[in-house]
Amino acid sequence: MKILAMEVEAEGVKAEQFTPHLKAEARHVWELYQRGVLRESYFRADRLEAILILECEDAKVARQTLDSLPLVPYPGFARLFGD
Repeated sequence: MKILAMEVEAEGVKAEQFTPHLKAEARHVWELYQRGVLRESYFRADRLEAILILECEDAKVARQTLDSLPLVPYPGFARLFGD
């Protein structure tokens, strides 16, 4: 089943609070992509929010998958492959 997940920024959270977790987030999202769970991701240039298309058996499994991420989904795959 395809599941649409829309990111919503957490109010009051500053960038320096999640910065230490960005590489772990990118790695986990990449692993989901490689396993075929994360099918598509879309990002806006003017906002730090994402839309994800997940392939899961139901919404409960999709929620558990999203809850396993260190942060909200992030488009920073380059952090895995850069310095």
